[in-house]
Amino acid sequence: MSSGSARQRTVQFAADLGSWLPAFVLTAALVGLWELLAHLLDVQPWLLPAPSEIAEELVESFSLHMEHAWITLQEVTIGFALAALLGSLLAAAITWSRLVERSLYPIVIASQTIPIITLAPLLLVWVGPEMTSKVIVVVLISFFPVVVSLVDGLRSTDVEMANMMRTLGASRMQLLVKLRLPAALPYLFSGLKVAAITSVIGAVVGEWVGGRGGLGWLMKVSGPQFRTDRVFAAIFVLSVAAVLLFLLVVLAERWALRHHGPRVGSG
Repeated sequence: MSSGSARQRTVQFAADLGSWLPAFVLTAALVGLWELLAHLLDVQPWLLPAPSEIAEELVESFSLHMEHAWITLQEVTIGFALAALLGSLLAAAITWSRLVERSLYPIVIASQTIPIITLAPLLLVWVGPEMTSKVIVVVLISFFPVVVSLVDGLRSTDVEMANMMRTLGASRMQLLVKLRLPAALPYLFSGLKVAAITSVIGAVVGEWVGGRGGLGWLMKVSGPQFRTDRVFAAIFVLSVAAVLLFLLVVLAERWALRHHGPRVGSG
């Protein structure tokens, strides 16, 4: 049975790799076209460096990029974790009480109409240029998709199942813990996958406005120096970090939902 399970996991892994193959091929083709046009059109490196020049900068300044990537990674990790916790608590409270929903949910929605770029300078004044202001920006930009997705999930509980549990004497807390939350897990992970990407954006915004380090700060100071290759190298590192965080959420989703049936619309 264990060998069959291992074989099934191997087949699934190969299928997953195959599903990403078109994206890899398209990316390689676009990078190759970019490299070719940069040389054929004799584009100046300060204007638009070729991919080979970006790779050269990444290799030569690897320690520099990793130093600032570590700063950004700390901000993203802490902010993402807090956003997931805050979003989950808010969603549970909104679903738990009609009064909380009517009083709090509109405020949560209205908070997303304020451009985060306008709040970042205020946070810089209020809490200073250290990591705290960047973490707050990450939380503000990332908690909303968690709230919305989890609220939808908690509201999608099977009504007949909930009525049956009430008939058997289940309390509201038991309904939440044993029925609503397990059923809402796919929705929660959908929100977390969006938050994983927006958390990286939030960290960069915070560093851009008033940081002393991080990849966003590195891009900010490299632009006026016409180090366009360094800017693109930092963007590449950020993209890799965002993809890795997204994949971690996907792996956590597969582990958490390993006993769930296939979702509607899944292949």
